[in-house]
Amino acid sequence: MDADSDVALDILITNVVCVFRTRCHLNLRKIALEGANVIYKRDVGKVLMKLRKPRITATIWSSGKVICTGATSEEEAKFGARRLARSLQKLGFQVIMMKKDLHDSSNAVLDLSFLLFILFSSYEPELHPAVCYRIKSLRATLQIFSTGSITVTGPNVKAVASAVEQIYPFVFESRK
Repeated sequence: MDADSDVALDILITNVVCVFRTRCHLNLRKIALEGANVIYKRDVGKVLMKLRKPRITATIWSSGKVICTGATSEEEAKFGARRLARSLQKLGFQVIMMKKDLHDSSNAVLDLSFLLFILFSSYEPELHPAVCYRIKSLRATLQIFSTGSITVTGPNVKAVASAVEQIYPFVFESRK
């Protein structure tokens, strides 16, 4: 087995984050009293709202900023953001959401079938058990563990997959 052969890697997308602004001020107390599946964190100044389908959790601030987490695909994250905006509209807020307001970020976990010697980067296991490897052109960050687990964070699912393809030959050479 060599790094150049076509290897099917199982990349598990664990979290796609979608951020948008409602373009209006939100009354958190009203959302907490009239909304469904809501947790009001008054000391922090935010509301958590959970949707069942798609299964996402939204963090809502009074400024109108909303962060939706927990989706497993970009389409699911955008659909959840639209559903959340619609539920805020039903509560009486003048929510205006445009496509350019949506920003995504993706997290993925990749489990290799081998252990690694971590040699190709600075590694301080007393500080953090993983090597942090950044690919600036893709805007992706990889956390590479000696157990063979890799956590990838990037701006979208395509960048995450490209980062895994780019790092795999280096990781394959470092296997135990």
